[in-house]
Amino acid sequence: VQLQASGGGLVQAGGSLRLSCAASGIIFSTNLMGWYRQAPGKERELVAVIPARGNPDYAASVKGRFSISRDNAKNTVYLQMNSLEPEDTAVYYCNSDNYRGIIHWGKGTLVTVSS
Repeated sequence: VQLQASGGGLVQAGGSLRLSCAASGIIFSTNLMGWYRQAPGKERELVAVIPARGNPDYAASVKGRFSISRDNAKNTVYLQMNSLEPEDTAVYYCNSDNYRGIIHWGKGTLVTVSS
């Protein structure tokens, strides 16, 4: 199983980035997909999740600024991040959950937002 995240980088406050996570080795369309982040010195936290069917959900801190989406034909989940703030600086990870206790994590991608 591989979850390959990409799209991180350095951006000024107020800017935008789009993260992508390409999955292989799982039945992507049946998995809950999520984005998490971990800032220096802090615990990993949920950013957004999108179920196999149904509506996505967001952490309160990103609601209205971030948007998660998925393309089942490409086995890819996206995180569109707008109006970025320095507090959004973190390593962003994607994960998959098959609803049966099997969870996989990808290697993270670093997002740095300068003030």
